[in-house]
Amino acid sequence: MACGLSSRLIASPATTQALMFRYTDIKHAPWYVVDADDKCRARLNCIAHLLSLIDYEDLTPPPLELPPRGRHESYVRPPLDEQTFVPQTY
Repeated sequence: MACGLSSRLIASPATTQALMFRYTDIKHAPWYVVDADDKCRARLNCIAHLLSLIDYEDLTPPPLELPPRGRHESYVRPPLDEQTFVPQTY
């Protein structure tokens, strides 16, 4: 009987979250909810959103004019099996 009573007295996490948002989500300090069904997109969307909230000045330097690239006939690339590569995650 005690288990049945305690489950009726404790609010579900969804109810608690809804109440928290109702009382603390204000224009001055809003809560942002991230749709995280696709974790990779969720992380990228969150980063893009946070960066969009920061005012910044574009400091991109002007493009460089480089001379034509010379060919070095003596260069030989080492065999691929002797190189250590970063894992291809995506």
